[in-house]
Amino acid sequence: MKHSTIALLIGALFASGAAQAEKTRIEFWTMSMKPRFEAYFQNIEKTYEAQNPNVDIVWTDLPWDVIRAKFTAAVAAGQPPALANLNVQWAYDYAQTGAIVPIDALLGADRGVYMPGALADVTWGGKTYAFPWYNSADVMAVNGALFKKAGLDPKQPIANLSAQLKVAKTIRQKAGVAGLAPRLGRVESIFLGEGLPVLENGKAVFNSPRHVALLREFANAYKAGALLKDNLFAEDNFQVSIAAYNGGRLAMLETTPPAIGRVRDDAKDIYAQTVMLPVPPGATGVVKGGWLMDFVVPRGVDAKLLPEVGKFARFLTNDANQLAFSKDTGGTYPSTRKAALDPYFQQLPADAGPLEQARAIGAKNLTNVRTLAILGIDDPAPLTKRLREETEAAVTGRKDAKAALDAAVAFWNAQLKK
Repeated sequence: MKHSTIALLIGALFASGAAQAEKTRIEFWTMSMKPRFEAYFQNIEKTYEAQNPNVDIVWTDLPWDVIRAKFTAAVAAGQPPALANLNVQWAYDYAQTGAIVPIDALLGADRGVYMPGALADVTWGGKTYAFPWYNSADVMAVNGALFKKAGLDPKQPIANLSAQLKVAKTIRQKAGVAGLAPRLGRVESIFLGEGLPVLENGKAVFNSPRHVALLREFANAYKAGALLKDNLFAEDNFQVSIAAYNGGRLAMLETTPPAIGRVRDDAKDIYAQTVMLPVPPGATGVVKGGWLMDFVVPRGVDAKLLPEVGKFARFLTNDANQLAFSKDTGGTYPSTRKAALDPYFQQLPADAGPLEQARAIGAKNLTNVRTLAILGIDDPAPLTKRLREETEAAVTGRKDAKAALDAAVAFWNAQLKK
């Protein structure tokens, strides 16, 4: 009896081990999610495995400054994860080298679940290369008291950038403060937002008459004192801009909804008179502030695993999970249609303040949000630095806008040839 019992136990253990070995293993990588979102991803694992007992989900989180090198090495070694979390720029670079594969077939009928702008962010050459995940969107806070002092209606949405610059001039003339703090240190993103190309066929093209005319609009606003001069041409002028807004020295602040919490916490009097508006859309309807994160499928994933990989990727980025993640972060947006319409974003309490209003405005704009970034340049730093320098020279009046952009384009194209 003892021998037969032992034999049965050994057999059961072998059978259990065999069943475990037969499970489909799906490893997915995220970027800088631990420890803040550990519970969220552990729940993702548990839920999916409970619904799919034949699957073993393995979550690996890597720091943002490590994941790219690890990903490149894993693909080169033929041992990639099934899915990896990247941003749009990195995904584009890997798509060009064939390190990630198109996922159109894995999206299938679920393509319609995602926002068209999010899909466009990760679609190149007619092929989609990533499952859209979380996103962001800009909103605009306006100082209602300063608007009224300038004879303007703070609740009236502003149609476009040209109208916004005119409003900024009026505020300067009648209220005595700067109206706007544009991100001129990243003027290439402003060009893209206005539907003006930066690169075409591998060449810089941002010296067209339309580019020049736009830069001259900024120069005229600068001359009128309508632009906040603090760090105006820095690569990132957010800190000085929000400080100026909180101090009553800036009438319009373009930022993401979570930043409005800083106005509430640091400048209660300004917060009390703040009115939230959508950011003026670009000429093509694009809304600024997008920074899409996504999941890609690397080259080298076993073709037999792809159907299950696609199923898990769709689960990971579905409406319910994207909404839960947005609630967990308190500041990101989903890239799926249904989640963006959830009451969490859209149903405001009667006493909703600017922060809650900002969240709802951003969600309503998600259809048109795009990631406005230059793609396909190995080292953009020297290029964007030169463009910043020429932009500053043009806007401050030290150089004609056409001459400044011609010089920047010549520098870019000389560098791009190397």
